[in-house]
Amino acid sequence: MASVEDIRNLVSEVIDPELGKSLSALRMVRDVQVSADAVTVAIELPTPAYPGSDRLKTLVTEKITSSLADGQSLSVDITSTVRGKDAGGRIGLKIHNIIAVGSGKGGVGKSTVAAALACGLHSFGCRVGLMDADVYGPSIPHMMGASGQPGAAEHQGGDGQKLLRMEPIDVDGLKLMSMGFFIEEGQSVVWRGPMLHKALTQFLKDSDWGELDYLIIDLPPGTGDVSLTLSQQVGLAGAVIVCTPQQVALLDAIKAVDMYQKVNVPVLGFVENMTGDIFGRGGARKVAEQLDLPFLGEVPIDASIREYGDAGKMMALLTEENPARDSLLAVCQNIAMQIARNLTDAPAAPTLEIL
Repeated sequence: MASVEDIRNLVSEVIDPELGKSLSALRMVRDVQVSADAVTVAIELPTPAYPGSDRLKTLVTEKITSSLADGQSLSVDITSTVRGKDAGGRIGLKIHNIIAVGSGKGGVGKSTVAAALACGLHSFGCRVGLMDADVYGPSIPHMMGASGQPGAAEHQGGDGQKLLRMEPIDVDGLKLMSMGFFIEEGQSVVWRGPMLHKALTQFLKDSDWGELDYLIIDLPPGTGDVSLTLSQQVGLAGAVIVCTPQQVALLDAIKAVDMYQKVNVPVLGFVENMTGDIFGRGGARKVAEQLDLPFLGEVPIDASIREYGDAGKMMALLTEENPARDSLLAVCQNIAMQIARNLTDAPAAPTLEIL
């Protein structure tokens, strides 16, 4: 009969089909138990959004089966724990991964992708927050069907002092923070850079986000103050660049990539939005290949996305049957896996500099 060590060694040799490394190198073998009549292997995935758990289970089973004794059963149990750089700890955040969703220009559906990403990861069982950093044009509250003003509650600080923190708006367990909760509908925000910096700092540091697996930050268009502020405040797990397929949008997206690279923020890759007959297809994939960056998927130009967003039902867009659901969920999985891939390739947090 094979020993615990024998089984563990066999399982450790299995190559993960998504990350391309051994389960040993990925630290995914959580436990092995062997008795006279049963072998139990526990595998821990790096995110609940892992897309190939059944395939991985099959590979582990095939690796072990020939080593089982007569009458011994095999059970492969799969769980998940989101891993991250926990870089928000520098300002007191218990957030494993902070993801910026940006674009080089407006009108490409960046907020739609940010909201869909948050809802998609939440639907996989992750603890998720969504912060609307587009102070001048906050659209997240409307898309999420959220209203009201965040309350405030006292919390005990690490030094024993009482701190007053804002309570994010809760939508089915997903936490939201946006300037849209603090202004009247139709009211403009006329601020210079320092006020913008202060507001974003408060949204990050003075909100009671709790412990999150992912905090999605919807950035304003362009490469200005907000992106620089975030680079200074927290260590981002990476930035997602949203663009449409046509050339004029891609040129601005390339500028956004350049900006993130200058401040040492990992670019997770490109999402091509509004793919279809009107704008064409494949432009973002081609640019991603040219820049040697991941292509994270395409979102079709589909009326259901607009309808759900206009109705404030973005959560339902990812949980109900509709033509766009599978494409959006695939983008969510690709982003989560790219973060996991970056952690295995370069586990040390990047040094962020403003040049």
